[in-house]
Amino acid sequence: MAGRMGRAAAVCAVLGVLWWATVRVAWLGVGCADWGCLAPSVGLLVVISLVLLAGAVRVLERVDVRPARRVALVAAGALVVFRLAGEALPSWTSQWADLAAAGAAFAGAGVVAAFVTESRVHRGWRVAAALTLVTLPPLALALTLARSPL
Repeated sequence: MAGRMGRAAAVCAVLGVLWWATVRVAWLGVGCADWGCLAPSVGLLVVISLVLLAGAVRVLERVDVRPARRVALVAAGALVVFRLAGEALPSWTSQWADLAAAGAAFAGAGVVAAFVTESRVHRGWRVAAALTLVTLPPLALALTLARSPL
């Protein structure tokens, strides 16, 4: 099981770095900071994300992390949760820190997905992992509200 989780983490971390770089190039290609560019920019982000999700299925299958489709979908869901929870973190200007955070978030999502989709993991542990994920955004929101005066 640890090998499966490690392979999923490695694949997802590489895809996270690729996603980050592709999104950065896409934002530079759109090249505007006006609200009129919001719809095309978000659409491009969704297309990039879906293409990489499909690529994740193929790569996870090749490194023997099965069921690859389920692992990729769970990882995508975990990434959404991590992104929402990450809003509570302070922002930084370093692109390297941003790149490292993207790789770490994707790797973490891969580990969670590999763990939750492993058939040998007891159902109680899967439920505990799911409940932990569900509680992250409200905890992050509470942290944000506690740090900022109203």
